[in-house]
Amino acid sequence: MSTLTKPLLSNEERHAVIELRHAMHREPELSNHEWKTQARIRQALEMFGLNNAKPFHETGLYIDIQGLASGPSRSVALRGDIDALPIQEQRDDLSYQSVLPGRMHACGHDMHTSIVFGTALALHRMREDFSGRVRVFFQPAEEMEPVGGVTVLKEKLLDGFDAAVGLHILPSIASGVYGARPGAATKSADQFDVIFNGLMAHGAMPYEGVDAIAIAAAFINEVQKVVSREFPSEDGPIITIGTIRGGEARNIICPSVLLTGTIRTASLVRRADLVRRVREVAQGVAATHRGEAVFTSHLGDPPVVNDARMVALFRDLVVETVGKTKFVEPPPLSGSDDFGYYSSCVPSIYFWFGSLEPGNETGLHTPTFGASDDLLVPTTELSIRYCRLLLSQ
Repeated sequence: MSTLTKPLLSNEERHAVIELRHAMHREPELSNHEWKTQARIRQALEMFGLNNAKPFHETGLYIDIQGLASGPSRSVALRGDIDALPIQEQRDDLSYQSVLPGRMHACGHDMHTSIVFGTALALHRMREDFSGRVRVFFQPAEEMEPVGGVTVLKEKLLDGFDAAVGLHILPSIASGVYGARPGAATKSADQFDVIFNGLMAHGAMPYEGVDAIAIAAAFINEVQKVVSREFPSEDGPIITIGTIRGGEARNIICPSVLLTGTIRTASLVRRADLVRRVREVAQGVAATHRGEAVFTSHLGDPPVVNDARMVALFRDLVVETVGKTKFVEPPPLSGSDDFGYYSSCVPSIYFWFGSLEPGNETGLHTPTFGASDDLLVPTTELSIRYCRLLLSQ
C-alpha cells in the first residue's frame, strides 16, 4: 500500500473523532458561550496525552504539537471553529440530534472541530517523525461578534508562523470531493447603520415636513447603482439592506428612519472605498431631499484570501491521494468567515470538503442541514498529510 494512501488514524482515534462530532452536535453552544464544548475538547485531548492546551477568547483552546525530528523548523496553524447557530434542528433521522431547543450545528462546525481534533491526535502520536510545530485552534465565535478570529490577530497568536490552514464543509459539491481556489475564497462582511432624519408633519400636508421614508426609499434605489456602476464585477460587491424601521402612524409624515445592512466585497484594495461610497450616497440623497443622514459602519470579517502556492500544493495532494476527479475549484463564496483574520496575517488556505449526497442536500444555516460521518476520517487524514507537507517545505 502506498504511503500516500495508507490509513493514518488508529481505530481509537477514529472512534474519538466521531464521538466528539456526535457529542458536540447533541449539545451545541452559541458563539461566546462554548464553555461545555471547551471543557469537552480539553478532556478529549487529555485522554490522548495532549495536556498543554491553552485558552483564548475565553471559550476557545489552542494546542501546540512539536515535532521531534531534525529538519525544517516551520510553524503551521490549523483552525476548527466550535460554535453553533440559533436554529431549531429538524433532523429526526439522526441518533445524535440536538437536544437543546433552538440550537443546532447547522454550519458543520462540529465536523470542522472533530477533523482538526483528529489531526492533533495523529500528529501528537507521529511527533517523532516530523520537524516543526503545528498549532491547532479550537476557535469559538465564528458566527457572532465578538469573533474569535479577531482575538487570534490581537493576541498575536500567529506571530512567527509560516502558514495557516482552515477548512469548511460545502453542501454544493459532492461528498468525497475537495475544493480550493487561489485568491479570494470569501467576501468581507462589513456592517452599517444609517438614520435618515426629516421633519414630522401632518400626512395631508407633506410639504410642511421632510419625509424620512421618502429619503430612505430613494437611498435603497440609489445605493445599488454603486454596485452595478462603480465597482468591477470581479470584486463581487454586494450591498444588502436587512432592516428598515420608521413611522409613527399612517397619517403622519415620518421624521426618522433607521436602516441597517451589510456591505460585502472580495477586494481588499477597494473594500474601504465601497463603504465610503455607501456613506456618500446616504448623505447625498438626504441632502437632496432636505434631510440629514447619520451613517455609522463597523468593519467585520475581511475576505479570506488563499495563497496560490498553498492551493496548488493542496490540489496536487488531493489528486495523488484521492483522485484527479476529486478536486474542484468552486467560485468564491458570497458569505464571510473570520478565518480572514488568519489569512491577513500569514499565507493561508481555506479548503472545502463536499457533503452533497442523498439525504443531505440542504444548505448551511438551515434546520435540515446534515452531513455524513463518513466524511470525517478521509478529511482528517487529508488534513494530516497536508500539514505534514507544509512542515516539510
